[in-house]
Amino acid sequence: MQSLVTPEGHTGRSAQHTCRPLRPDQARDAATKFLTALDPPPPEGTVQNVLLLVSELVTNALRHAGAVTSLKLRADRARIQVTVEDPSPAQPRGRTPDWTGCTGGFGWPMIQRLAQSLTIVPARPGAGKAIIAALPR
Repeated sequence: MQSLVTPEGHTGRSAQHTCRPLRPDQARDAATKFLTALDPPPPEGTVQNVLLLVSELVTNALRHAGAVTSLKLRADRARIQVTVEDPSPAQPRGRTPDWTGCTGGFGWPMIQRLAQSLTIVPARPGAGKAIIAALPR
């Protein structure tokens, strides 16, 4: 996993972290380190919501697009933003959840409920997309 943390990571004004996780656990670890470095730290409920967003977005990118191009975490005094980029131009779509546990279908609705705002930004044609989820700090 490649990683970059900006010097503002500890100031309380703004912080940013970019990495390229290969697995969801690496993404959660990166998010945990990022969140614990914030000053003041976000409330525990916010931390859990961010970790769940990161985990679901990265899992979906790996499952449906084959890779994560980058995970970007950004925070300021008002909000925390999670951006996951992947190589697929296909837009996320909801599907009927599989209650037997075989095929999933729970992630995208959960992401939609957790995020205060959710934006999908297509990259140049054929080059993937970025999904940007933000929630209050």
